[in-house]
Amino acid sequence: MKKFTSFVVDDIPEALEMLSNDIERNHPEIEIIGKASSVVEASKQLQTLKPDLLFLDIMLGDGTGFDILEIVPNLNTKVIFVTASDEFAIKAFKFAAIDYILKPYSINELTNAIAKAKDQIQPRQKQLSVLKQLVTQPTEKPKRLSLHTSEKIIIVDIENIVRCKSDNNYTTFYLLDNTKILVSKTLKYYSDILKEVNFLRVHQSHLVNKSFIKEFIKSDGGYLILTDSSNIPVSARKKTEIIAALKK
Repeated sequence: MKKFTSFVVDDIPEALEMLSNDIERNHPEIEIIGKASSVVEASKQLQTLKPDLLFLDIMLGDGTGFDILEIVPNLNTKVIFVTASDEFAIKAFKFAAIDYILKPYSINELTNAIAKAKDQIQPRQKQLSVLKQLVTQPTEKPKRLSLHTSEKIIIVDIENIVRCKSDNNYTTFYLLDNTKILVSKTLKYYSDILKEVNFLRVHQSHLVNKSFIKEFIKSDGGYLILTDSSNIPVSARKKTEIIAALKK
């Protein structure tokens, strides 16, 4: 069995001890080589320790988990974020397309997160910047979105997304420069997080950026003409909602 080393950061002593115990009890292949309850303490230890896995709480008493990653920029470790049950934090992780463990977690969730971390690369710097902006500036509207394709992670400016189309369990993003990006998540997933930033679910298969709506044609069942000349059908039950949104 391959051995892994880990480091655990949480500013609540009980939470720090619980997570450490859960790791040791359920994952004998993982050795905890350090623990910390603050940015200063963690950064100091991580200057010399080089763990394979870093269990990192976001909000700490003297800063954030992002501060640790900035203070120790050459830390080559898989990061497993651990966050409290906060609706905004969850949305932030979705925008950044970064996995996380939500407190209170189950042993199964912990095991799945560890398995993913062992197999995947650590979050890229641009993903972390998207997450940091949303967590540390909660009143600001998200400006960027991380998209996982089969080959890479692409960070896009939300204002450049014209529309999204459902392809079963996949979603195709159509950008302003005519680029198409296929992502292995459902349209509902993106509809839920983009509805707050100017997007309308106009049909079971279509999500559009309001900024690119040129006309709403009421005949022929109802459809939208976008600035890129695409015609997007509007479902009957969405007509009233679309008209109200366009009047605003």
